[in-house]
Amino acid sequence: MMLLHRPDRDEIRAFIADQAPLPFSYPEVGATRGTPPAGYRIAHHRVGLGSGHAVFERAITALRDWRMFALPGVELCWPDAPIAVGTTVAILAGAGRLWSLNACRIVYVVDEHDALVRAGFAYGTLPEHAVRGEERFLIEWSRASDEVFYDLLAFSRPSAWWLRLGQPLLRRMQGRFARGSLAAMRRTLAGAAPTARRPPKPNRPG
Repeated sequence: MMLLHRPDRDEIRAFIADQAPLPFSYPEVGATRGTPPAGYRIAHHRVGLGSGHAVFERAITALRDWRMFALPGVELCWPDAPIAVGTTVAILAGAGRLWSLNACRIVYVVDEHDALVRAGFAYGTLPEHAVRGEERFLIEWSRASDEVFYDLLAFSRPSAWWLRLGQPLLRRMQGRFARGSLAAMRRTLAGAAPTARRPPKPNRPG
């Protein structure tokens, strides 16, 4: 949704409520679990956050607090939204007098405890979004190397013909968000000290 004014909280709440029951705007729901589908622009970004279990735990907390959206010109509505399947959020972005409000819903949550410990989630676009597609936000901790990474994977394409005309600008905006998101997570994790000891492996469910 494009606007010529910054929407207030009541407008944003109404927008989220309208979008929440609607179907996803693309058919390949959940495809960021594996190989992204053909016919979309694929973007994959990754940054190291440090090492050790303490850094991993801090990174998970930052993800749950939506800190990857702590960048200029972008606002997550709302930062206290739970990381759970079905949660609907709106992303508000402004440039000058033009504002855009985009709706997404969480598709799946990741919680894996193998040699590579992974935690995160993916959300998919709803009808009122500038693009169609899915984005996955992931924290990874390698037990072997003790390294912690923030991994961002997305596939998308413009949701309307007139947006295809502005595809170069749209791609620049997406690239700016990805770079800003990685930088926001690095800032959040700055100063986290690696641990000398590793905790015992968690028990697997079942």
